[in-house]
Amino acid sequence: MKMYSAGWWRDPLPWTFALLLALVFGMNQLHGLFAAWFPELERPVYQQDSFIALVAAHLLLVAVSSLIAVLIGVTAGVAVTRGAGREFRSLVETVVAIGQTFPPVAVLAVAVPVMGFSEQPAIIALVLYGLLPILQGTLSGIESVPVSTREVAQGMGMSHRQILWQVELPLAAPVIVAGIRTSVIINIGTAAIASTVGVKTLGSPIIIGLSGFNTAYVIQGAAVVALLAIITDMLFERWVRYLTVWRQSSTG
Repeated sequence: MKMYSAGWWRDPLPWTFALLLALVFGMNQLHGLFAAWFPELERPVYQQDSFIALVAAHLLLVAVSSLIAVLIGVTAGVAVTRGAGREFRSLVETVVAIGQTFPPVAVLAVAVPVMGFSEQPAIIALVLYGLLPILQGTLSGIESVPVSTREVAQGMGMSHRQILWQVELPLAAPVIVAGIRTSVIINIGTAAIASTVGVKTLGSPIIIGLSGFNTAYVIQGAAVVALLAIITDMLFERWVRYLTVWRQSSTG
């Protein structure tokens, strides 16, 4: 690929990943640097939890909620493009859009009294907030499949199920993955609020920093979250590019 022809050192992904690793594994070694930046703070580096553990917990929460959102969003998107399901398309789109208009904090406020302080309310909030891009990506992707391609598949004797799994979904994959990409990036940032209900995430240093007027904690948590989002976005961008090239070669 062209991006590697001039040398891997010009690729921002490994450098960004290296910076993330340096922060996560070497945060304690940055005590002197943060002490110089924030001399008024007695403890300028967040040490209540390991950043390694926080990153792992944060990614697990995002992975679980994103997987659920993908299953629901793609299934709903496919369902409303099939036969009688088309009658419910506007209803499904409206319900999913309403789900994203609710602030995640409001969802937590409603769910916590019922489920308690745990991961479940956070997962519900993240799923609701991440559904819309996936649903829109699925609908756009399936609708982007040329009618002539479907007709050729039907002429070959393929059933509706075979056309969906072997033709429509593979060709719609670039657009669907683009929607998933948006949803996952949103959830990486939004998952930080889960720390307000007792879940260990990268929001822990941010929230503790805000409540204790410790700007250093806020910067440390926000920097790691931002790097995770950037790296994830780069990986998805490459995946979408690969699928787009594959689709062009398949339909061309």
